[in-house]
Amino acid sequence: MNAIPTKSGWFRFALHYVEMIIAMFAGMLLLGLLLDLAGLSPSYTRDPEPAYLVMAFDMSVGMAAWMRFRRHGWASTLEMCAAMFAPAVPLFPLLWLGVIDPHGLMMISHVAMFPLMLAVMLRRRHEYLSHH
Repeated sequence: MNAIPTKSGWFRFALHYVEMIIAMFAGMLLLGLLLDLAGLSPSYTRDPEPAYLVMAFDMSVGMAAWMRFRRHGWASTLEMCAAMFAPAVPLFPLLWLGVIDPHGLMMISHVAMFPLMLAVMLRRRHEYLSHH
């Protein structure tokens, strides 16, 4: 690999990012639908913590499946999955104290995921700049 990433390398990087976002949402929608159909989905208003954790798990499954399909290693796959859970950790106490409501938890967590995913990708940019 070149010391300086090429234009096509950064295009691949951006494409990887978009692919993972699509996989994340696909996992959230498909697994969420299955849980809804089975009557197992926690309520976002009554039980926001487990609802968020289940949703983060669903997103992680979609993302991990796609990353493994693209032959990413386990370390980078698990780091990317951690980015789905990480935003909630500092927000749960704010929820418990009434500083934010369940809707705020969901919004802030989802917004925070995108820069966290980007940070994970930049940390391992050599992996995401190359073809998989």
